[in-house]
Amino acid sequence: MRNILQENPSGTAVSEMASNRDLKGHKLLMLVPWDPPAGYIDGLHNTFPGLEVIHANWDTWQESSLPSHITEEDWKTVTILLTGPKFPTKEAAPNLKLVQLQSAGANYILNNPLFTDTDIAFCTANGVHPPQIAEWIITTFLAFQHHIPRFLDNQKEHKWEHSWNDSDTQDAVNQRVGILGYGSIGRQVARLAKALGMDVYAYTNRPRPTPESRRDNSYIVPGLGDPEGVLPSKWFSGTEPEEVLEFLSSDLDLLVLAVPLTPQTQGLISAPQLQALKGKKTYVANIGRGPVINTGDLITALNEDWIRGAALDVTDPEPLPKEHPLWDAKNIIITPHVSGNSTSYNRRLLDILSINLGRLSEGKEYLNRVSRSRGY
Repeated sequence: MRNILQENPSGTAVSEMASNRDLKGHKLLMLVPWDPPAGYIDGLHNTFPGLEVIHANWDTWQESSLPSHITEEDWKTVTILLTGPKFPTKEAAPNLKLVQLQSAGANYILNNPLFTDTDIAFCTANGVHPPQIAEWIITTFLAFQHHIPRFLDNQKEHKWEHSWNDSDTQDAVNQRVGILGYGSIGRQVARLAKALGMDVYAYTNRPRPTPESRRDNSYIVPGLGDPEGVLPSKWFSGTEPEEVLEFLSSDLDLLVLAVPLTPQTQGLISAPQLQALKGKKTYVANIGRGPVINTGDLITALNEDWIRGAALDVTDPEPLPKEHPLWDAKNIIITPHVSGNSTSYNRRLLDILSINLGRLSEGKEYLNRVSRSRGY
């Protein structure tokens, strides 16, 4: 297995740029498949009088191209772009300075020349997902622990199957959750888990020995998460396979996979790592990306009872074909990449965009900037 992640500084910092309080000379193009809330664009004009704003109702996730009604002249003068996975060429948008992605993941930009061959700042929507994804993780774990899938099947058959065994359910108190990737989502999982009486172990690629190093500097919904990094009772770190195995062997009841997909994390969890979970028959929840887990090895782990079960909101392949054997693996819950859905998603995304416009105007480093060395 390859090293997980190597931490290196990102590219040129925005703090090296001069401030421009009014954002005079800047043009923002918003490529989103929805209309901004009433007053949002007017609010931007009030805050940044020099900023020109164009909104195009366009779904870059579904459409195969960029909107044709955005003219060549517009692209030449766009300096800030809000978009999904569709981008102009660097030649078409020579003045582009900032790309605000709609997603928390950035794997789809890593080989794009607009990212690899320029110093344009790309920023993710990291922080829009923690409330709803953490709810999904805890929901699926508790549903399994409380036998809800079986009871739902019984309900469809109008079947009342009472259990006379008062000890057939393990509640969450004193169980241990290990969070592989203690970012914004992992921190909200920790918050919910602690409220249930669980112990929390955290894994990061870099050591976090000091209070300062454990702080979360990404976008945080007020009052949520673990901003100061005080919830885990133990921290693990490293980029070597044996360091990951040490973490996985620490008597985890629930393993949450919350790492981004990079060349280093692809196949991170395979047979050796799943075998390390045998001791507690850990329950595995993956909300990162499907290829982080070797699917064939996961099927084996489920069917041979290495682990007690799994909840997957992402799969490999994805979409999961109808006849794929993963559907029929033992004790599995599969949802079609929907754990991040929320009525608050767009509002939080625009909050991040507004913060980054403010940082651009002040000449400060952007929030959630993607590191070209790390790939996230």
